[in-house]
Amino acid sequence: MTRRQPSVHAAYQSAREPIPASVRAVYDKLSGLETEVLAALVGDSAEQARELIGALDGVRAPVLADYRVKILDGNALAGREHRLADTRAQRAAPLPGKALVVFEPALEVITQLIPEVDAYTRERALLPQLERTIEAGDLWIADHNFCVASWIWTLHQQIPVRPLEALRPVGRSHQGQLSEQPVTITAPDGQQTLELRRIRLELDTPTRDGETRLYLLTTVPETSADSAQIAALYRERWTLEKAFLHLTTQLRCELETLAYPPAALFGLTMAIVAYNASAVIKAALRQAHGAESIDTQVSGYYLVNEMARVSDSLETLVTPEE
Repeated sequence: MTRRQPSVHAAYQSAREPIPASVRAVYDKLSGLETEVLAALVGDSAEQARELIGALDGVRAPVLADYRVKILDGNALAGREHRLADTRAQRAAPLPGKALVVFEPALEVITQLIPEVDAYTRERALLPQLERTIEAGDLWIADHNFCVASWIWTLHQQIPVRPLEALRPVGRSHQGQLSEQPVTITAPDGQQTLELRRIRLELDTPTRDGETRLYLLTTVPETSADSAQIAALYRERWTLEKAFLHLTTQLRCELETLAYPPAALFGLTMAIVAYNASAVIKAALRQAHGAESIDTQVSGYYLVNEMARVSDSLETLVTPEE
């Protein structure tokens, strides 16, 4: 994913060993990849990265003690060239798909990918595919787009909420004034209820969408995290946004020439595999040079640049046998 070649065709032509298939067959394979294969590629790379980072003792301190934080968000791929016959009469660039991504900040690894070839599928419709991965001790962080009854019930929460008492001020965070109240929420079957904490954050500075208040629902008990800690945890969502930026700008996961959804999603998948490999490299560097110096001085852009340059040099100078 370092753009050592400008296109799939160029990579095919410049392969050191001839590929025993026509370039048409390569493109046909890319355009017919099953989403299960793409998800498995990411899962396998994540497991290998987890083992290596653990062996290096490179796991970061948990964001919240006794919890495994998982950040969930969606990623819609950008429009592509009009290479599909069905899109050539349209003015808008065709959208090749979207995906749900799970990120674990303690590892700095993308651990799960749920790819979807239909770009117009609602992200929340993909949530059931994550249910089998929920484990005891998980702390899932997601924005309001995923605040739906079926998914929240799966995470042992339910909506809509019924306040048990009025909001009470509980102090400030560096973002604004905090208030909290206990609420109950009811399961979709209408039979079971559960008590939750609802935290209101009145922002000193509005969000980019103009919002001045944020409401956070959580099952994390106050003995584990107070309101200010919960508000700070919610900001951890931006670590996944930074990962998306790295995938797009540095690992260049969006190839305009890959217009078929499976092929476009394969590009995203391989960028994630490369991203997870770079997480292992950063973990090794942190152990050798200290976390603070690596976090502030190592650039993802130059790391990817170096990987591409050294790889080209090694292929030129070193035979496969060596």
